[in-house]
Amino acid sequence: MASPVRLVLASASDARLRTLRNAGLDPEVIVSGVDEDTEPVDGVPELAMRLARLKAEAVSARIDHGSHATLVIGCDSLLELDGVPYGKPRTPTEAVQRWQRLRGRAGQLHTGHHVIMQRGPETTLRTAVASTLVYFAEITDHEIEAYVASLEPLQVAGGFTIDGLGGPFVTGIEGDHHNVVGLSLPLLRTMLNELGISWPSLWQI
Repeated sequence: MASPVRLVLASASDARLRTLRNAGLDPEVIVSGVDEDTEPVDGVPELAMRLARLKAEAVSARIDHGSHATLVIGCDSLLELDGVPYGKPRTPTEAVQRWQRLRGRAGQLHTGHHVIMQRGPETTLRTAVASTLVYFAEITDHEIEAYVASLEPLQVAGGFTIDGLGGPFVTGIEGDHHNVVGLSLPLLRTMLNELGISWPSLWQI
């Protein structure tokens, strides 16, 4: 069935796109090009929300909204360990060091969500963050080296996945598992409800 709005995902993340598609949505993807290494703010959740907002704003400014209602979704994920934010490791060496710090411990995965709803001249915004506690296994140096050699950790925030090769190295979570993948479906549904958008109305089924 036809969606009442043009849905745009301001992210290059295959995992976020897959999460939305599995939930019945089929967004248009426009990559923001925003530098994720922006200036720090007070707190890791706040930084995740700021980066999500910058991504959504960058994409919204580039598209022709026309007369059709447009919904732009921006997200950014960061892992917090000891108050320090961790995005994607830049090098294999950094990824190995990251996992040496993570193993046997727990960290908070924060995903900022920023939604821009454009209806003609009217713009409505919503910003929120979802946080999930992630428990990491006490993995060996060999396992770390093999995992980093797969290059997967260099492609994802925090340097790990729960829906890929990194899944066996996560022993448990507290919170929304979709959030760890990169986008909290329950939180996004709540944000859209606040904008007067029914989640089932976006289904492409």
